[in-house]
Amino acid sequence: MNEEALLARATEERERIFQRYERGRDNLVGQIDPWEDPEFEDYHKTDRYGFIHDERLPQKTAPQKVNIEVEREKKWVKMLGTWDSPATQEKLHRRIYKGIPNSLRIKIWGKLLDVARLRAAHSGKYREMLTLARRWSTDVRQIDSDVNRQFREHQFYRARYSEKQCSLFHVLCAYAMYNAEVGYCQGMAGLAAVLLLYMDEEDAFWALAALLSNSKYAMHGLYIEGFPKLTRFLEHHDRILTKFMPKLKQHFDKFGLDAILYSLKWFFVCFVERVPFSLCLRVWDIYLLDGERVITAMAYTILKLHKKQIMKLNDMDLIVNYIQVKLHKDFGYPDDVVISALERSMEELKRARLDTPGPPPSKELPQRTLGVFVEPDNKSKIGQRAETFSETEKQARANVILRREKAALELQELRVSQSDTVSGNWDHSPPTSRSTSADSLDSHTWTHL
Repeated sequence: MNEEALLARATEERERIFQRYERGRDNLVGQIDPWEDPEFEDYHKTDRYGFIHDERLPQKTAPQKVNIEVEREKKWVKMLGTWDSPATQEKLHRRIYKGIPNSLRIKIWGKLLDVARLRAAHSGKYREMLTLARRWSTDVRQIDSDVNRQFREHQFYRARYSEKQCSLFHVLCAYAMYNAEVGYCQGMAGLAAVLLLYMDEEDAFWALAALLSNSKYAMHGLYIEGFPKLTRFLEHHDRILTKFMPKLKQHFDKFGLDAILYSLKWFFVCFVERVPFSLCLRVWDIYLLDGERVITAMAYTILKLHKKQIMKLNDMDLIVNYIQVKLHKDFGYPDDVVISALERSMEELKRARLDTPGPPPSKELPQRTLGVFVEPDNKSKIGQRAETFSETEKQARANVILRREKAALELQELRVSQSDTVSGNWDHSPPTSRSTSADSLDSHTWTHL
């Protein structure tokens, strides 16, 4: 098939996908494959956030707690009326750490991310980007695939081509055009899906834009080619473990467990689908207030709270399953207890000057003007992958391999030291490390995201 035919096929596919979202579920009766719609029983199984569970949920919230929440909501409503006053700003930190009432997150998150200002300053830009995406986007197929996987256990995203699925598709397609350096990267669907639980389509778009480009969050560096911010934060995470939990770090090294294997969703999507959703929202509340230092502290807090149990697990897969799956279903501590521990962790890391790895270097920030259309080349339009990895991609893979080799070397040195202490003899055997090919890196790293 020649290039012209391939371009025509790609254009037809993109238009076909857009049309299905445009028509929506009600106009696609009999055209949705059975495998695209998971089956759930609703009775007694949907929680207050809209997630559908396999087993019956506990009884409703106790009346006393409901009354407390109502009183807290009244205080928040009053505070919203005086948002910019010095008195409100003084109270804001304390109240956000106590948790934003769920009914008011739509307003508070919008305030924290300055969504109204961004939307007003760029009137018409969202629709412009969405229109361009329909004609030019090279990410439509991948976005469509990820929308079909995102939060299918939630009542808003459960049905294929539901209103929220359509909004998620639109937001991601528009943002891929708005930020041409990033385009679309897996993980962004999780961010946008959470935002859309509390915002309309265009507000969610500008909230996503703020998360990636605002210096407080600077998530742009997580999603650009080579994932430079991820590398920087993983190295910082290792420094924290080495200083404060050396035995746990040695335990991980013993089983060849690099942080990248258990923490991708911590850093990429701010703990979405790695802790219970109620706790995830509390962490998001604080993250939107205090920025990226919350992520490093929460990563430390999770391991600190569960250190004893993790130390009992003597297999890499068991450890990863515990951190990624078990803690998502049942964290083992009430949310208030975890947030108190998070506050202490933030203070502890700040005293040690380890609360952040430092401000983002310029290479992690947008290099192009956002919202300016750049026509993709023909290879991108067709969906043809490059035959070789770019230098940035090669460096990203090399960084992960070096991290694992360093961990293996440290473990070998520890064993030598322990052997010398016990027997007085030196072990002169060379350090060994687990072989890490490009293929094994793919299977172990990105599939966990």
